[in-house]
Amino acid sequence: MTMNLDHDELHRLLATLAESDIKEFRLEGEDFYLEVKRNLETSSDSIISQKNPIPEEIDSPPSQRKIEASPVPSTPPPSVPGSRSDLLEVTAPMVGTFYRAPGPEEPPFVEIGSRISVGQAVCILEAMKLMNELESEVSGEVMEILVENGTPVEFGQVLMRLKPV
Repeated sequence: MTMNLDHDELHRLLATLAESDIKEFRLEGEDFYLEVKRNLETSSDSIISQKNPIPEEIDSPPSQRKIEASPVPSTPPPSVPGSRSDLLEVTAPMVGTFYRAPGPEEPPFVEIGSRISVGQAVCILEAMKLMNELESEVSGEVMEILVENGTPVEFGQVLMRLKPV
């Protein structure tokens, strides 16, 4: 029996896995190998959430493709000088490209000084051609935006800092 997965079927499979409590999943076909691993433990330190959780990295050639969701970073994220203890840090929940606006011709989600509320989109992280809006889990005021638009970011990297209100 030959097994082929197109992009839509892969996306549906990953979305189904994301909604389940399955920690590890393997699927092998004639010309591919898919492995999804994730850590379901959540941290109360995180102040953002993803609307559409997706895998974080694809490494190796298509014939031996391995997808890992929520990997532990092999190197610590870049440090950001001048961290203030009165501010909450918004960190990247995945490897991806940081975007401040929903589109090139559209205004940014937030600016320094913007007041945000719980559930409000603060940026987009693009990973594997999928756009993931990051939503705030706290109300506050944006004090610092530490990443330039269109810049690659690492898992756990500080994107912005908020003053809670």
